[in-house]
Amino acid sequence: MAQTAAVQAASAQAASAQTGPVQTIPGGASGTRVTNGLPAAAPADAAAGSGEQIIVTGTRDPHQTARTSISPVVVISAAQLRQTGQTDLRDALVQVAPSVTRQVMGLDQGSLVDSLSLRGLSSDQTLVLVNGKRRHTTAALNFDPGPQQGTTPVDIDMIPVSAVSRIEILQDGAAAQYGSDAIAGVINIILKSADHGLSAQALNGGTYKGDGFTTGESLNGGVALGSRGFANLSAEFRHQDRADRSGPDLRTGLRNDNAIGSPQSTRESISLNAAYDVTPGAQLYSFDTFTHRDAERWAYRRLPSSLPAVYPNGYQPVETLPENDFGVTVGLKGADLLGWNWDASSTYGGNHDRLGLYNTANTLLYAQTGDTPQRATLGTYTNSQWTNTLDLRRAVKLPLLAAPLNVAVGAEYRYESYSIHAGDPASYVLGGTQGYQGLSPDNATDSHRNVTAGYVDLSTKLLPHWQVDVAGRFEHYTDAGDTETGKISTRYDITRRVAIRGTVSNGFRAPTLAEEHFVSIVTSPTYANAQLAVDSPAARALGASSLKPERSTNYSAGFLLEPVDRLHVGVDAYQISIRDRIIDGGVYNGQPALDALALQNVSLSAGLDPSGVSAQYFANGASTRTRGLDVTAQYTLRLRRYGSVDLDAAVNFNQTVLRRLGRDANGNPLLNAQGISYLTSEFPANKLIAGGNWRNGRWNLALHEIRYGHTATQLTYYQGPNSFSNSVFQPFTNHPRWLTNIELGYQVTPAWHLALGANNLFNEYPSSIPIENSYIGAARYDTSSQQIGQEGGFYYFRVNYTL
Repeated sequence: MAQTAAVQAASAQAASAQTGPVQTIPGGASGTRVTNGLPAAAPADAAAGSGEQIIVTGTRDPHQTARTSISPVVVISAAQLRQTGQTDLRDALVQVAPSVTRQVMGLDQGSLVDSLSLRGLSSDQTLVLVNGKRRHTTAALNFDPGPQQGTTPVDIDMIPVSAVSRIEILQDGAAAQYGSDAIAGVINIILKSADHGLSAQALNGGTYKGDGFTTGESLNGGVALGSRGFANLSAEFRHQDRADRSGPDLRTGLRNDNAIGSPQSTRESISLNAAYDVTPGAQLYSFDTFTHRDAERWAYRRLPSSLPAVYPNGYQPVETLPENDFGVTVGLKGADLLGWNWDASSTYGGNHDRLGLYNTANTLLYAQTGDTPQRATLGTYTNSQWTNTLDLRRAVKLPLLAAPLNVAVGAEYRYESYSIHAGDPASYVLGGTQGYQGLSPDNATDSHRNVTAGYVDLSTKLLPHWQVDVAGRFEHYTDAGDTETGKISTRYDITRRVAIRGTVSNGFRAPTLAEEHFVSIVTSPTYANAQLAVDSPAARALGASSLKPERSTNYSAGFLLEPVDRLHVGVDAYQISIRDRIIDGGVYNGQPALDALALQNVSLSAGLDPSGVSAQYFANGASTRTRGLDVTAQYTLRLRRYGSVDLDAAVNFNQTVLRRLGRDANGNPLLNAQGISYLTSEFPANKLIAGGNWRNGRWNLALHEIRYGHTATQLTYYQGPNSFSNSVFQPFTNHPRWLTNIELGYQVTPAWHLALGANNLFNEYPSSIPIENSYIGAARYDTSSQQIGQEGGFYYFRVNYTL
């Protein structure tokens, strides 16, 4: 098939924006072959004839496939995502990738941001790309207690599931290839690029308890732009009702304090992926997303005694988060620029959150004036990121080498901004509104920074069966200084069926602007928790110091086996050591916290227990070491007239230990026992996914078993002599859990497909916590755990139409 020079360049240029070897999960190698999300020629290499997926993550070699890669990469197809029965990318990935986990539940705005973790590290330590380009993060920082405390992750649920062709997960440190955040690995979301066809999906389901009704409708289609390009568009609508998993309120004995459970959320999103050959040697491309989401979270119930004149029966504040998120990339790429393949792009993205409340009151304001708002705007958070890149690549033939030397060089400039704007005055004066105190002008900020970077990446075969990849990168942050990172990877194919591979690298993660400047105050009926900007007078009084980048050292080693035809096994061990890890620490309770808040002109509502008032800030507070093992296996079983089964099994073993605990300027430890548990034991000790996909004629059946290993924590006491203690906790273990996911499908006609499925078929729940560790009795499970969710079983019916 004839190809333009621009399209031929796409395959080569994909490598200059992405890097790495891949391990596939069954079905992950399906879909249109793409590079940087654009159609690419099938190069004349082994992959072209094998039908294997060419990967574009973790490598700048344009000929790498999942099974020939140097580093472990998991490839997840659109079909796999669809069979999970999930309308969120985050929850779908949790069901198909053992190294991916999410927090059981957040409280307050932490539950309104969808984040995930890779290899037992925080969500900030995983870099997310879309078509190989860096994705912007959310503006709403998660400051709820738990492993995600203090993170400002990329909210991947802002990308329509229907727009995704496949996802490549690089399970290896990659800061030398991509820059900051790629300590645990890289998630690269590849968008669909078909230039024809139409597909639609409708999914409806709910929990076994009868709440949490979810509906998701999506549409995807492609059109050709003459004979020189394409446009692929997706549109999606998703709504989820609130799910209530609260226990009886200890103050009343009633089950009417429904603060615990999944929030209500409505999301509309659109995306476009397009390309056009402007000349035989240059291709113009663009991919864009826009999403609006409205989410609501119920706070703890206030009793009638709180404000009987306004709420004679009591009230329950509801936190709202209207959110707009967008990302726009425009680029031009081609080949034969003085012998180089080239790609120049500009990406601008941002996230805007307007935090609000209704069913609330400012009780002190009412006491003084006889009036209080029942609805308020608490403030806004906005972040933006403008990234400009130039990537060059060429193959150089050198004597004595078994293959050409792939030379990739590039440069990047990124401008980041973050702002906080104040809310309504009634939301913060005189103790502020109930449920969530508004942001005052003293908390407002407009911050920004510039980031410049350059990299070089060299890869080749020293011998016919020996691959080597060497990468180096330099970055300069106007607020965090300079950093240099490097990576060396190698692979040796001992035989056609046996290969070994390994990597040594160092990495870094610069503090986010939100970590440097974020401020928030959450109030409950009896306690308050304040997050302080690290350079604020209040934080300085509590011993805070300016943030600096995290530093990491990564080691990995593994082997690949194909003992018999169609059986593929991969085993990869890893160690990730992180120094100066940024944690949400420096927690002070009682009078020291009150004194610090007074320096910020913060007043709190009446009726709070002084010992229940806490303040904290971000700090480079710990050094940790994470060790683990990833094992994957796939086998296709052919049953003749009974069809075929794609069998798969994958397991992740993971353990993090604290190597060093920092102290604040006052000489106090930056983490208590609870904070240490968030880093080291709230992630499953192991996670196993095993099952298969059977197909025979019009029928298909997907069945997978997921085992989550135990997690452990230190629970806060809310009753008794140790109530709200910052040093005495209740050790607690979430025992291992097995979940069964099943989907039965039938192809009614070539266009129509029906499926009935269930997630957590047998309605498993996490381990219940002791009543003395449940705030007012509402919380029934460890909400900080990254184990199974607390909603129980979910069943759904899905209809797909393809034209």
